[in-house]
Amino acid sequence: MFDNKIDIHPEVARALSEGKPVVALESTIISHGMPYPQNVETAREVENIIRAKGVVPATIAILKGRIKVGLTDEELEYLGHTKGVAKVSRRDMPFIVAMGRDGATTVAATMICADLAGIKIFVTGGIGGVHRNAQETFDISADLTELGQTSVAVICAGAKSILDIGLTLEHLETLGVPVIGYQTEELPAFYTRKSGFNVDYRIDDAKTIAESLHAKWTMGLKGGVVIANPIPEVYQMDFDVITNAIETALREADANGVKGKETTPFLLAKVKELTGGDSLDANIQLVYNNARIGAEIAFEYSKLHG
Repeated sequence: MFDNKIDIHPEVARALSEGKPVVALESTIISHGMPYPQNVETAREVENIIRAKGVVPATIAILKGRIKVGLTDEELEYLGHTKGVAKVSRRDMPFIVAMGRDGATTVAATMICADLAGIKIFVTGGIGGVHRNAQETFDISADLTELGQTSVAVICAGAKSILDIGLTLEHLETLGVPVIGYQTEELPAFYTRKSGFNVDYRIDDAKTIAESLHAKWTMGLKGGVVIANPIPEVYQMDFDVITNAIETALREADANGVKGKETTPFLLAKVKELTGGDSLDANIQLVYNNARIGAEIAFEYSKLHG
């Protein structure tokens, strides 16, 4: 059975068996999203924020071919400084497992692992989506397909602003994925609170969001939900500054022939360089904010589902 490839941390397993709230966390942000040691420091702080809300964090990764749902502090450190960790989405999972390799899970892969473990709430920075010029490249993140079929709620700061946000929303609509704005009617665009695009539903409290998730899944409506939580106003970046940085990064990616799964890490690194590190600071703060709200939603959901 495939279950023998999954290690659920004892604290996580206990919480799940007792119906207590658990929040899943991805690991691509650790291996591919931030430099060491900020990546490990951020991952630890995110877990601390979730624990402070009375919720158990479960950071997910693949280590030496084993799916880990909940990492030890030593495993977090290992993941943060080890080179050559694969970026793992749905298509990659069986091969990384079979070959006994290390892998950092994307939104899609984390959703799969969370679902296997029975975790319904997942916190990340921003979801992937339809890349700009996708009409030529067909570059569309597997995150969207996963949201269409895997019943896990994803708390994020909207879609990454390097994407075509309008087309991303159109694709989510086609897949039947609802987009909730937490205390906002406008979809946030990762580094900024505004994108110019509306969400499907604005909901202002964690309890109502939890009730909506419970209603969806008890009705047998499979698939995920995007819960878009804007970056705190004090930490958001100037719209023109970030837009110009993204446009420059996109041109450089095109000139260097960067494609596929390397696109997002390249663009985020280039934007960080162009903004003098301000984008990394914003990234860290929005993840912390998502952890707070995600933990509150998980706590409320556990009351309904526990």
